Amino acid sequence: MQKHIPCPHCGGLIAVYCNPAPTVDVIIHDPARGVVLIERANPPYGHALPGGFIDEGEPAEAAAVREMREETSLDVTLDGLLGVYSHPGRDPRMHTMSVVFVGHAATPDALCAGDDAQKAAFYALDAVPEPLAFDHTHILEDFRAVLRGERSLAPIQKNFETV
Repeated sequence: MQKHIPCPHCGGLIAVYCNPAPTVDVIIHDPARGVVLIERANPPYGHALPGGFIDEGEPAEAAAVREMREETSLDVTLDGLLGVYSHPGRDPRMHTMSVVFVGHAATPDALCAGDDAQKAAFYALDAVPEPLAFDHTHILEDFRAVLRGERSLAPIQKNFETV
């Protein structure tokens, strides 16, 4: 969508594109421990899946791996794509579009909050704190459908670091 605003220098109208900001989230799943949730250090506060914004020139898969390292200290392997979540009201700060992956950590004991997370922990899927920030309750319900065999994950792009 395009809107026109006055140029701060000349006063003429300039076009500004109002597009959703691309983000990633990852459901880090360990069958014995559950899923990783962070407690957000910045607004909107609350528990959420770890994730963040995709940097310019960065593939979504690489952003997901980077964000997991920054927020949870975990090196995560992505197992598949759960879906893309883009409802305009999903983030109270702005319109975002999240590419949501499912992954696992090689060393789950290394879990430690960092970056925008003040706390990070594994939660059993039947003991997730509610409400979750953003639309993460809905995302976890979609993940539960995967575990029940009612839905499947899509494959992810291979060699995404070199794209």
